[in-house]
Amino acid sequence: MPVTDVSHDLDNLTLTIHAEFAAPVERVWNVYADPRQLEQVFGPPSYPATFVDHELRPGARTTYFLTSPEGEKHAGFWEITEVDEPHSFSFVDGFADEDFNVIEGMPVSTNVYALAPTEAGTKATYVATYASAEALQQVLDMGVVEGASSAINQIDDLLAKG
Repeated sequence: MPVTDVSHDLDNLTLTIHAEFAAPVERVWNVYADPRQLEQVFGPPSYPATFVDHELRPGARTTYFLTSPEGEKHAGFWEITEVDEPHSFSFVDGFADEDFNVIEGMPVSTNVYALAPTEAGTKATYVATYASAEALQQVLDMGVVEGASSAINQIDDLLAKG
């Protein structure tokens, strides 16, 4: 399993996930840069993702939805703030309605996804920072750790396909 550690810190308002992949940084970067690849690994296996708009460049807005086993669609967005290809990208992540408008009152996080080379491939560090301990606790209660971990753990299978 790629996920090696998950921790949250209510004092610092962060959720951090570490993962390791047996592939070069550039290959792992391509998973996040290509919306068709990202669809295969974003979201838990039972909630497949569809990316409507996606471009890793500062100022871009990514829109996506996850589809539940019952066919319900749960939308979200990323506002890309920084990109250092192929090493990292930063973005604001939030919940959206069916027209991809921000859902007021739902948690929004600032995220940094960083990729670093290792002897065996790539170490990924995913850090989400929330505005309040209550917002972080809300996503923890919603199952973000389990959902994100199961999504990240799908990446190995995609990388194995080439």
